[in-house]
Amino acid sequence: MMVFMLRSLVKVLCSLVSNPVASLTTMLYYSDRLPRNVNLERLVRSDLLTRDNYLVHFIINMLRCLW
Repeated sequence: MMVFMLRSLVKVLCSLVSNPVASLTTMLYYSDRLPRNVNLERLVRSDLLTRDNYLVHFIINMLRCLW
């Protein structure tokens, strides 16, 4: 289990370092914190939402619940 979370953490960190605005926009967009807008949809990266990216799904679900 730790290997999967470590791999997911590396993916999140790499995406945040390489493209921070698109990564944050993607997480906020799918957690319904941003309005559905055509201009914002251009920044959303669907490749962050792969099935094995557990940490991104966890962050999105936490944002849905807490914010």
